[in-house]
Amino acid sequence: MKAYIIKIELKYSEPLIWRRVIMPAGATFNRLHDVIQTVTNFQSGYPSGDYHLYEFDLKEENIRVTNDEEAYQEHLHFKKNRKAYEERLKTMPPGQAGFEKAYQERLQTVVRKPTGLKIDDYLEKHKEILYRYDFGDGWELIIMLEDIVYDYYFGYPRLLDGAETAPPEDVGGIPGFYDFLEAYRDEKHPEHEEMKAWADVQGFNEYDPAWINELLKAIAYKKTEWDKIDHDRYKIIEDKYRK
Repeated sequence: MKAYIIKIELKYSEPLIWRRVIMPAGATFNRLHDVIQTVTNFQSGYPSGDYHLYEFDLKEENIRVTNDEEAYQEHLHFKKNRKAYEERLKTMPPGQAGFEKAYQERLQTVVRKPTGLKIDDYLEKHKEILYRYDFGDGWELIIMLEDIVYDYYFGYPRLLDGAETAPPEDVGGIPGFYDFLEAYRDEKHPEHEEMKAWADVQGFNEYDPAWINELLKAIAYKKTEWDKIDHDRYKIIEDKYRK
């Protein structure tokens, strides 16, 4: 089975928080979102209630892939009423025209839903994808294609390697995360017990590859004949790609 080996890096983390994952080809961007969430501590907004927005910025193709329904509808309205937008810009006073022009330029970016678009063509062509998550905390992750393999036998992704614990939901971006870690890991910190209780509510876990791989089994999107596979041979193949 064809599969991609990707490296996921959390921008601005120090030391770098990263994961190496192998996943079958044919995944939608929504599936890729699920993989990123699973190998980190993100949970799409849970337990706060409403899901967080996310987007994949495919700037080389002038495409945003996002679960932001409002952005999707805005783009459709712009496409259907382009001439009206152009006329409105002409009538804007100089002090407002700049803002309106920038707004219309943003609307020209094609907006696609993540459930209806597969990652394969873009990932193979451009090798890199920028993923933004939770526009309040402002997380940015880079997804890089490292290799394409044709001897993968699982119907779901697997974590091959990685380093460092990832942030929990709603921690306040990179600065808030490192403040949280300081209190969470230091038993003498005055906020230690408070941070531990909060972390439990958020479903926070230190980096645990075995646990992550158990969770990844739920993201199955390819059929396999696993019972017919030589398991010992597969272990050798998997180890080869665990760099």
